[in-house]
Amino acid sequence: MKWTREQLYEMKKNIHLAVKSLSDEDAIKTVDLFPIWEADKDYVKDDRVRWDGLLYKLFPETHHSQSDWTPDIVPAIWVRVDNPTEEYPEWRQPLGAQDAYNEGDKVSHNDKHWISNINSNVWEPGIYGWKEEKEE
Repeated sequence: MKWTREQLYEMKKNIHLAVKSLSDEDAIKTVDLFPIWEADKDYVKDDRVRWDGLLYKLFPETHHSQSDWTPDIVPAIWVRVDNPTEEYPEWRQPLGAQDAYNEGDKVSHNDKHWISNINSNVWEPGIYGWKEEKEE
């Protein structure tokens, strides 16, 4: 069967509507089904988009995207969705309070496991604010 352009567009639209109801835990498993972030578009709180192979969720109530404000460089607007089932996700440098680590958060960094022992932690593990989790 050959699909028409209109049928393909409608299918894409229905897929994007269906994935909106997924939890973050399920959404992270299906990143490729989410729409690619676009410039000059209106987004609303909790909209999720794909950018550079990663999933991001809109933090403020509304946002009109700009070409120079991609999800990877404005964490005050777009928060990266990580796999909540991964116990020690790879550490990444927080860019502000909205993506800082909290006490008890776990990360992997330099082949070690770390647990944050402070809130609003923007420090690199091994420098300050982290306890190394040693295997016994």
